[in-house]
Amino acid sequence: MDIAVKYKMIIKSIDERVLDSIKSLLKIEDETEFWNELSAKDQHAINEGLSQLDAGQHVSHQSVHDDISNRFNF
Repeated sequence: MDIAVKYKMIIKSIDERVLDSIKSLLKIEDETEFWNELSAKDQHAINEGLSQLDAGQHVSHQSVHDDISNRFNF
């Protein structure tokens, strides 16, 4: 079997045993450990930002780029 086919099978896998094995081989830790290492203040700020995004309250990259360009005459 071609390596590209194997790679696609791994990427599309939903088998938890396969995914856990890959994470173990690559020494990837679960995201929850990262989250628990954040301070309560940082967790709150992230959740607030996600809520704002869900509510459509965001600024586009282009808008920020244009603002900086205009402000600093780039």
